[in-house]
Amino acid sequence: MSLVTAPPRHHASRQALPATAGASPRAASGPAARAPAGDAAPQAPISRSASSDSIHLKISGLTKRYGQFTALSEIDLAIREGEFVCFLGPSGCGKTTLLRAIAGLAPQSEGTIHQRGQDISRLPPQARDFGIVFQSYALFPNLTVFDNVAYGLRNRRDARDAMRRRVTELLTLVDLAGSEGKYPAALSGGQQQRVALARALATEPGLLLLDEPLSALDARVRLHLRSQIKALQARLGVTTIMVTHDQEEALAMADRIVVMNHGVIEQIGTPAEIYRQPASAFVAEFIGSMNFLQCCPENASTLRLGQQRLECAAHDLEGLDQARLAIRPEAVSLCAVGEGLPAQVEHVEFLGAFLRITLTLEGCGQTLSADVALKDSESLGVRVGARVGVRLPSEAIRLYPLVEAQA
Repeated sequence: MSLVTAPPRHHASRQALPATAGASPRAASGPAARAPAGDAAPQAPISRSASSDSIHLKISGLTKRYGQFTALSEIDLAIREGEFVCFLGPSGCGKTTLLRAIAGLAPQSEGTIHQRGQDISRLPPQARDFGIVFQSYALFPNLTVFDNVAYGLRNRRDARDAMRRRVTELLTLVDLAGSEGKYPAALSGGQQQRVALARALATEPGLLLLDEPLSALDARVRLHLRSQIKALQARLGVTTIMVTHDQEEALAMADRIVVMNHGVIEQIGTPAEIYRQPASAFVAEFIGSMNFLQCCPENASTLRLGQQRLECAAHDLEGLDQARLAIRPEAVSLCAVGEGLPAQVEHVEFLGAFLRITLTLEGCGQTLSADVALKDSESLGVRVGARVGVRLPSEAIRLYPLVEAQA
């Protein structure tokens, strides 16, 4: 069986940054699921012996070009056994191209890929040890749920009893027990995606690849299914890479996040590291909500905002005339006018458990947002036109070069 894939997505390029480690035709799994009798000569199987703390996948210097266009530039990444990693970034950043390179669907122009110590850089997709689920479920409409999940097992010529046990086990794991005889048309979108996931896992691949598997589902189903996928991945211990542009999805599901932009890796880290310690202005702005204020660094731990001197976390921008101060709305606190930077309330937005207050700082004329609990806003008399004090905790402030922040 040959893999039918979407045409490669083209992405813009930029100078590479160093990054270190910190079926249906479109949802088949495992070498056997993709290489029935009569295809290319069989390849040596990838060794499955590995310790839980070892490296499952190592990517070194991976570059992908389409003619004169560079879609990926010098990607370096190591993924551990059993880890759940999300490739996160805006449309066109290169995350799907990287996933397709790992699968062999869009072979790299330069660089190497090793899986459990074996160089798979030039192996065809059917010789690689992975299961893949794409955004479109691509279930066979003329096959039942059972036959869709068993597709790779049949290609592998598993015994009938073993096949039935495996399919039953997987359908139970994805909460579809009793649906064996149904056809895809009788299933909801979430159920179809779970069938595609079960099919990808049927041959017990060492690596599970998920390309925006939840993006076509409505919000409530997406929320439920993401917790199911994470729980299933943890239970099975399968190394998993998921592509997403949804930051909330990545923060909730990933052990580590790889943030990408213009074909390079901006940052690799745990969800907490990415959110609390963004390595660049792009990451700071892309992940969550962030205030940016123009300021002047004075030394390694102080800055000037308008005429006010503030302490900040240590930085290496000393000597620059201007920089961007970044602070998250939830880190901004309000107080009485004489106890902080004077500001005027411009807008109050009710967001349920808290208010998002838009303020103009009187000393410099710049605006920022603060997330404030309802009871705190009442005690301060927060309303449009009111004057309040603003505190910017030094430990919550991060500085970025002005040019980088505007790039």
